[in-house]
Parts: sequence; structure tokens; C-alpha cells
Amino acid sequence: MAIDLRQVMAAFLTASMFVMLGNMIKKDHIDPFFESVESWPNDQYNVMKIARLKHVEVLANYANLWEQIPPPKLCWKKPSPKLEGHSMGFILFSLKNVPEYHASQVSNAIHVARHLGATLVLPDIRGNKVGEKRNFAEVYDVNKFMSSLDGVVHVVKKLPTEIYSTKITTIRVPGRVSELFILTKIGPLFKTRRSLRLVTQVPSSKMVKKIKKWNTAPHECMAMFQALDLRPELKQLASSMVQTLRSLSQKTSGQFIAIDLRKDMMDKIRYQKNTSSESKRCRNAEEISQFLRKIGVHNDTTIYITQSRWNDNLNALREIFPYTFTKDAIMPMDGKARFMDAERSQVEDLIDLHICTESDIFVPAHFNQFYANVVGKKIASGNSKVLVPLKKASTSVGDYISPFITKKSHQAYSCLC
Repeated sequence: MAIDLRQVMAAFLTASMFVMLGNMIKKDHIDPFFESVESWPNDQYNVMKIARLKHVEVLANYANLWEQIPPPKLCWKKPSPKLEGHSMGFILFSLKNVPEYHASQVSNAIHVARHLGATLVLPDIRGNKVGEKRNFAEVYDVNKFMSSLDGVVHVVKKLPTEIYSTKITTIRVPGRVSELFILTKIGPLFKTRRSLRLVTQVPSSKMVKKIKKWNTAPHECMAMFQALDLRPELKQLASSMVQTLRSLSQKTSGQFIAIDLRKDMMDKIRYQKNTSSESKRCRNAEEISQFLRKIGVHNDTTIYITQSRWNDNLNALREIFPYTFTKDAIMPMDGKARFMDAERSQVEDLIDLHICTESDIFVPAHFNQFYANVVGKKIASGNSKVLVPLKKASTSVGDYISPFITKKSHQAYSCLC
């Protein structure tokens, strides 16, 4: 059979085109990832290379602890729309630099503004330094915030210029402010001032730890699950980090554990050396590692720690679980340049909240509002796998499931059906 030179050349050119296309994909999508990996701390980078070598089942032992049920539905009754009319005044507030309190602050502001017939002004966000402020739109989705409150309370992005120049009275209000407090304490002042700035008192760790039944109002449900959503760019960044953890978790079928063990907690633990283990509210890295080993977590499990960068206080955890990573190891380079400061930023806290919510198992080292927020979001997502490292002799995983879940005492249950 004669060979057609034109067919040979066509086949050669076609093959060359596929090789070029493959090189382009490698250059644009694969090489940049590994180039960024080279800049990671050597210990975390070396661990990542090893983590890709083999595949084993690690978290299979926990499969039957939680029933595989579809996520519950958000089913609270939205408050009836307020009659349109002239606003009686304005309610202002600033979100704290600690994001886990944002939902309760928004809930209080909605409740007060709605009860008084006032217009709610889009809040700003306090920075880490005195006088430092961040625009709401830098962190949260403004359109989502305003649309979710449509018909519930009137919201404006800015305070009118003629009111902005006047002195606005500040009033402190308790968390979950009651209608009686609004009527007796806030109402009379609002009638004379017409514009007030709210400062919501945050709950203590003891209040968070205390398990009790909640009767959640609709505006609290909206604040928890609808109003506050990360702006698209930040949400995409956090989601990409979750995907990186899942890709590194080949040994656990894409599953990973998230542990809230931030540096500020570690600093507090240093002052607890003379405190008995039973009365401590925080668990350090060594105690967390012992807990995970006690309940049978495999050494090859991928673990995410809510810290910006690796520090020696975490070494005890990596000695047992070598595939343990911090934010610095999995955040893309462009994200590091924009969102990781010398001091931990509130953006990092929000990223941690997203990652912990998406994790397969969440372990809090401290009873705080961050823990309560993650549990609420995990309950709503249908993934309520939260283990609390209590001081017990038991090796049964079921004995450490969060009381928020076993007693169905989290306020999120009031918003779901």
C-alpha cells in the first residue's frame, strides 16, 4: 500500500497541536500551582508532596455515626412587610473586628430599626487598630444583604449628608435585645434624637458554653443564614482553599478535619499552666492530638488549623498527624498578598469560618462564638459532624459529639424544618 505523504504530514501536525495544547494547559494551570508551592514553608511543602503518594480510607470508621439525611430547609416565617412611609429616623452600627459576632449585631440592629420604624444604615466594619474602619462591601455582598432584608426593614447605603454632620448618640444594648428594652430604654431616646448608633454587648464564653433551648425570631434567622454572605471574590478564594484541602486528602477520599486552634487561643493557654485540665476552657495542640488519637483518627488524616502560619506550638500535633496545614500553605499567592497581613485580619477569620463549615469534621479547641457559628452553619448544611474534645476516658466517637447537636439546643434548629 502506498503511503500518502500528505496524510502523514497531517497526522504529524495534529499530534503536534495536541502536544502544544497540553503544554499550554500545563503552563497556565498546573505549573503556577507548583511554583506557588515552592514558596511554602519547607516542612509544609514536603508534607504536601508525600500526601499525594497513596490512597487509603481513614475516616470510614465514622460513616455510621451521623445519618445520611438531606440538608434541612430554612423555614422560618418572614416578618410581614412594614407599611411604606416616612422614616422615623436612622439606626447606625459598626460591626466588630471579630466576625463571629456580626450575625448577632445585624440581628439586633434589624430588630431595633423595625420596631422603631427607622431606616437601617449599612454598617462599616472596625479594623484591628483604633479608628481603623473597613467598608462593608470589602467583605460582604451588599446586594445580597439589602435584598434579603427587602420588606423587613428599609436599608440605605449611606447616611444623608445633613444628618451625617450632626452628633449621633450611642446606646449600648444587650445581645438578643428584647422589645421591652426597646420600648423603655431605646424608644424615648430615639424620639428626641431621631438617629442612634447601637453597640451590641457580646456574649461571654460561659454563655456560649451553656446549652439551652432557643426561641429564635425570624430576624435572627435572616442574620444567621441570609443577610451576611461573603462578597463573590472572597467566597471564591475560600472555596478554592477547601478544594485544595480535598485534593490533598486523597488518603481520606477527599475528607479533612478542621480544628479551630488560633494563635490568640494558644496565647491564653500559656496562662493556664496552673489550672487543672478539667477546668480549662481551651485545649492546646498536644491535647487535641491526644484526643484525635484516642478516638481512632488515622495518622494519615489531613487536618486544617485555623492559624495564619505555622509555629512551634503546633509541632505536637504534626508529630502524630504529619498532614497538618495552616492557611499559609493552602492559600494562593495572590490571596496571601491581599488578605494575609502581619497581624491576623478579620478576612482570615471569615475564610476560616467558611473552611470549618465545609470541613467533614470540625473540632473546636475553645467554647466561643466562632464554635457556635460553625455549628449553626453545619447544622443547616446537613453536615453536623462536630466533635468536642472533652476530658473523658471514653474512646467512642459518639461520646464527643457537640451537645449543640445531641441535645438539639442550637438556635439554628429553630430556623429549620
